[in-house]
Amino acid sequence: MMFPKPYADFAQRLRVPAGFVLLVAFAWLSQPSKFSMEVGLPISILGLLLRAWAAGHLAKNQELATSGPFAYVRNPLYLGTLITAAGLVVAAREVWLVLVFAAVFVLVYLPAIELEEQHLRTIFPGYADYAARIQRFLPVAKWPGATTAFSWALYKRNEEYKALGGFLIAVAWLAWKLR
Repeated sequence: MMFPKPYADFAQRLRVPAGFVLLVAFAWLSQPSKFSMEVGLPISILGLLLRAWAAGHLAKNQELATSGPFAYVRNPLYLGTLITAAGLVVAAREVWLVLVFAAVFVLVYLPAIELEEQHLRTIFPGYADYAARIQRFLPVAKWPGATTAFSWALYKRNEEYKALGGFLIAVAWLAWKLR
């Protein structure tokens, strides 16, 4: 484990408060331009699509997700979050936001990911083999036999529509600041 367990536990509890810090920093510091939004928002949409795809394949704590984007990366929801945030930072056109978002990802989300992976190792015997073959964020291999279809029911159960709602609020804010 890269982070000590006590720190990872603490970081896990910081995810929601860190989200509020990111929200305030984004609202305060963003200085969008038409061009920055034209470049950044499509990047964010790709991240949201990845998150949506992953949510439709994730039956949390019931079975090991190895289909859809999980066939290529272990953490497509976090990767989608990272891509969405990167696009919003580009759209916001503020270098300080790059530093704030990167710090939160490294200090809060990476330890949370490690804790989640430890949890998955304890509840799914096949997780160790899966983790040995499929990387966290970089799609370099494909998990064999991953054929489960996308499920709108899982998408809804995982409340992924909330990410879309948050994105739309961020876009509305950027559009308001653009005026």
